[in-house]
Amino acid sequence: MNDYDPDQVQIRPAATVMLIGDRPDLQLFMMERHAKTVFAGGMWVFPGGAVDATDDSSEFQAISIHRSDAEASHLMGLESGGLAYYVAAFREAFEEAGILLALQKDTLQPLDLSDPSIEKRFQHHRDEINDSNRNFIEIIKDENLIMDAGEMHYIARWVTPAGPPRRFDARFFIARMPGNQTPIHDDGELVHSKWMSPREILREEEAGEMTLMSPTLRMVKNLAQFDSASQVIESVAANQPDHRARVLTGTKVIVMPGEEGYETGETDVENGWVRLRPLTK
Repeated sequence: MNDYDPDQVQIRPAATVMLIGDRPDLQLFMMERHAKTVFAGGMWVFPGGAVDATDDSSEFQAISIHRSDAEASHLMGLESGGLAYYVAAFREAFEEAGILLALQKDTLQPLDLSDPSIEKRFQHHRDEINDSNRNFIEIIKDENLIMDAGEMHYIARWVTPAGPPRRFDARFFIARMPGNQTPIHDDGELVHSKWMSPREILREEEAGEMTLMSPTLRMVKNLAQFDSASQVIESVAANQPDHRARVLTGTKVIVMPGEEGYETGETDVENGWVRLRPLTK
């Protein structure tokens, strides 16, 4: 029996990021949450979490390129504050997967963590953030880095339905994995991680070997329509219009326009708007 009122659960803004790469086929970095975590326990997820108070979009704008708050907000249909979701996506990728999608400010070259001493220094930064001893933007400034918000592509919005003890209005992003960094889960709330092709994820989910939240599964299905990371980035950079997700009547299966059952599907079960799909020829 719930000890809370599901209708009174606050909906928190959140961001999550799909990290992709060609290895050599298109693959996606997945992480398994600890079974005892309150939200999505035991499920396989992308790096992500709530937008924090420290994800200040006005401060971030001074250390980022290729995306203003006005531009970010317009993409998401917001009046303002859209860039904070980008900050959260960058931060969560670093906190949960150890990947810092940043450029050297002086040279605009990607951050290189292949040197063990540099990797160790940034692992210390990561630990400080996870222990709440420092904030993400401070580290970016101190390391003379800049974030390329143009390489973090907005692709979807999913709002947790009423019922769970935690609800999120999550903005989904996708980014290509940098070639000189190695992702690893935080070994706290996240207990396993691995690279997988979208089709491999779908096979394991269908076989009951992986458990995914419905929106996560839907995003993997959309990604499975592509053959390479370059093809994905070309498509999402075009900022195609959102498609409203629906659910097959009497099931939990999320369908998109053009799929069987979409026209009669329900719109009050899952709240999702997705623009991750191949370009229309």
